[in-house]
Amino acid sequence: MIEIALFFEKLNFNWSFIEVLAVLFSIAYVLLAARQNILCWTFAAISVILYIYICITAKLFPESILQIFYLIMAIYGYYNWKKPVKININIWSVRKHFLIMLLGAILTFLMGFYFSTYTSSKMPIIDSFTTIFSIIATYMVTNKVLENWLYWIVVDIVSIYLYFSRDLQLTSLLFLVYTVIAIFGYFSWSKKINLNG
Repeated sequence: MIEIALFFEKLNFNWSFIEVLAVLFSIAYVLLAARQNILCWTFAAISVILYIYICITAKLFPESILQIFYLIMAIYGYYNWKKPVKININIWSVRKHFLIMLLGAILTFLMGFYFSTYTSSKMPIIDSFTTIFSIIATYMVTNKVLENWLYWIVVDIVSIYLYFSRDLQLTSLLFLVYTVIAIFGYFSWSKKINLNG
């Protein structure tokens, strides 16, 4: 055990107990979401409360706002998935995705401009990109839209860089795991559509 601690100390990883807990709850959330288990929303709520603190401390202000949004979405997702009428996985049109990406790009630019001009935010454009597209993808998860996983793959890959550059190595590693789980989630949900359709 001491050897493991020394190994991580040599790597100069800046892992806090709060970040470790946030990562564990976050992984549980995504795994449960990929399996369409309603408990995912409870784990999501706990992880985002921890990440609100982490992001404010790291001066990732758009990400802090995103975590508050996630908390609201965790509550919405729980009640939406709990409805007596089961929500089926659905697919959105290419046209709808094009419009979403265009709107997301515009909002990313506006948010990035604001945070780079008026705050001490670190990496405001990348931070704004992950924030805007995470909001979009989270809404898609709460409504069981298959393509949410494709959005998450892109957001997760960009987030790896964002968090690593802010010395949040464990969270960066979390987003690497998220990328793998998002790929699994996409194929898992696709298979369920094929079985039901």
